[in-house]
Order: sequence, then structure tokens, then C-alpha cells
Amino acid sequence: MSSPTPDALLGPADVRDLAAALGVRPTKQRGQNFVIDANTVRRIVRTAEVRPDDVVVEVGPGLGSLTLALLEVADRVTAVEIDDVLAAALPTTITARMPERSGRFALVHSDAMHVRELPGPAPTALVANLPYNVAVPVLLHMLETFPSIERTLVMVQSEVADRLAAPPGSKVYGVPSVKANWYAEVKRAGAIGRNVFWPAPNVDSGLVSLVRRAEPVRTAASRQEVFAVVDAAFAQRRKTLRAALAGWAGSAVAAEAALVAAGVSPQARGESLAVEEFARIAEHRSARNADEHKEPVQQ
Repeated sequence: MSSPTPDALLGPADVRDLAAALGVRPTKQRGQNFVIDANTVRRIVRTAEVRPDDVVVEVGPGLGSLTLALLEVADRVTAVEIDDVLAAALPTTITARMPERSGRFALVHSDAMHVRELPGPAPTALVANLPYNVAVPVLLHMLETFPSIERTLVMVQSEVADRLAAPPGSKVYGVPSVKANWYAEVKRAGAIGRNVFWPAPNVDSGLVSLVRRAEPVRTAASRQEVFAVVDAAFAQRRKTLRAALAGWAGSAVAAEAALVAAGVSPQARGESLAVEEFARIAEHRSARNADEHKEPVQQ
């Protein structure tokens, strides 16, 4: 692999000049905050443990700061960008600043939530500065849609990072924590200062590492069935599971039966349960429903 030129990455002046030339102002609507520090994007690539054989997918590349840093290391990079102006400009930026790597870059002009396939080889890693307002749904969608993604590193709002990486029993443990853990081992992987962005956000940012589980959660229930339990448990998180799951199960009595069968206290709350326990609860509801719908045996 030939080495990129030393000044290939975007600095503060480059980002502002590029934005001015395109008539771009970062918008709050799309949660855009552009990284203007080359050391930060290289740090993200290192923390993500991107390898020379990786096929990386990036969501929300913006002006290309992180994209260029990924192309320094990865075999291929596919960027998914929803913004019309940014999507049109990015290939030109890559070709101008890193011509020897431009053949290893692909752009998908789309809303990441609608992406079901990507060009080229299957992605092995997801690395992204995710727009704060859609970070969790985009992350979960990508993990579900592309099971080939083994390693993920995302930069998100600090409190979102805390929620994603929270263990059972934590005050911020909730739906994002459980659903992310369905797919991967999740941990905080560092903090990012506000001054590396333009414009500087009003919130701190954090890095979250997700390493795909070597073995999926062992359960007879489907992902949709497990996630339905999770959603119900946290919709009224102050209630006991017996009460919170009454609607999901059909009644409080049915919820209690499913909980007891799963070995979970009906008086527990969702924040105390690991993903495996939610899966057991889902199994017992689906098993009971299957029993209820069996055809009567003809004598």
C-alpha cells in the first residue's frame, strides 16, 4: 500500500475553507458537528483497531475528516451520507487529497436507516462520528443489517455513550444498553473534547467500542420478541416487571407466569436484568402462546 501524503488529512482551516466553498453550514437538524483536528481522527482509527484488511463502513462522513484517516489504514472505506451537497463533494475531496487511495473509496448517498446493502465486500468494521439525534437507531440498524461487522467504534454524545455501555443496575441502564448488548460486548473507549469540532457542540462526546459477540445470545425467541420485552419493561421503568409487562403479556397474571417460568422475580425492575434474562422472558411468552394455539388432539 502506498503511503498518503503527510498533509492529506483536514485541519481547521481546510474544513472551514471546504465548507465555505460548498456553501455549507453545519445544521442542528442533522446533528452535524465536523471534526477539525487530524490528531483526533487518527486517535479514533487507532482506538477502533482498524487493520489493513478491514472493510470499513462510515456513517455521516460530512466533509471527510474521519474518512481520510480511515483510508490511511483500511483496505476499503464505504461512506453513507444523507446530505446532498456533502455526498456530491466527498469523492472529489478524497481524489484531491488522497488520489492513491481513491479507488478504495465508495459513497452511498442515502439515509443510513434505509441502507440494506453496500457495494463491494461485506463490511468488517463500523467507525463513525454519528449524528447525535439519530445515533442509537442508526447504530442498532447497522449492527442488525450487517452481521459481518465485527468491530464498531462510534463517537456519540457523552450521555448516550454512558447509556450504551451501562451495566445492569446502573441508573442510566436502559433500552439502548440492552439492545446494544444483544449484538456486542460494549464499553466506553474514551472522551472527546468539544474544541475538536466545528461548530463546538454544547455537550461532551464519548467513544463507544462494540465487539460483536462470538456467539449470539442463546434463545429460542427471535430478536423482535426479545426487543418487545425490553421496550415494554422500560416504557414504565418505575413499575415492577409484573406491572410493566402486563400489556405485553396480556395481563399482569400472565406477565407474572412468564417471569416466574423464566426465573425472574415479578417484583424486579427492567434496569436489573441482563439481555439473557429478557431473552428467557420472551421465550416463555412465545412458548405459552405456542401452547395456546396448538390444534386440539383428535381422539
